[in-house]
Amino acid sequence: MTDKMTIALITGANKGIGHAIAAGLADRGMTVLVGARDVERRDAAVERLRAAGGDVHGLTLDVTAADTIAMAAEEIAARYGRLDVLVNNAGITGDERQIPGAGPEVPAEVRRVFETNVFGAIAVTEAMLPLLLRSPAGRVVNVSGRGGSLTAMATTDGEFADLPALLGYPASKAALNAVTTQYAKHLRANGILVNAICPGHTATEGNGFSGDRTVEQGAAIAVRMATLGPDGPTGAFVDENGPIPW
Repeated sequence: MTDKMTIALITGANKGIGHAIAAGLADRGMTVLVGARDVERRDAAVERLRAAGGDVHGLTLDVTAADTIAMAAEEIAARYGRLDVLVNNAGITGDERQIPGAGPEVPAEVRRVFETNVFGAIAVTEAMLPLLLRSPAGRVVNVSGRGGSLTAMATTDGEFADLPALLGYPASKAALNAVTTQYAKHLRANGILVNAICPGHTATEGNGFSGDRTVEQGAAIAVRMATLGPDGPTGAFVDENGPIPW
């Protein structure tokens, strides 16, 4: 899966980790489709990636808008006939209205986070599934995070102990992890490998660029899981050091 006949779609690929994943897969010779809802930023991202030598194309894709998802799937089908790699990277962190006790707006904010991080990933995967099933070696990578680890979140003296409780973002990533296991189970017999990854504390717009890792470092594990051989894992939750406790 390292030639230009390998077709990869990355959602939310106009910036941050998604953009770095797109660059990493393009560097490996894949034809990369940059999915993004912001057309101006998407086109700028495509231009940068092409300037670096990548075979890269833009797709209008808002993971919360069914019409754009359907149109993206139709365009991929018409142009390429299949999809080999899907990276569900698009995600949002939400705001302080997801803190327990924040008031009557809590459910709406949690729902907003889930719409992108969970239901958006499911909607895109469902739309692309017929195309992935046409691939000789389909790969699905869901960008999660250690916040989605129930073990890590429940550890009273662990890395998240001093952070405020949030009802949206961590729960959405835990849900995405569960979704990952179910797609892995469903697609195992078809040879499609489905995994969730943690990019680590990466400096992105979503965390105010407070992370201590570059986007290239954060993207590396996604690129690795997107290019797994047939003997690679499926239904796993991993970072660059290996499996993460659920």
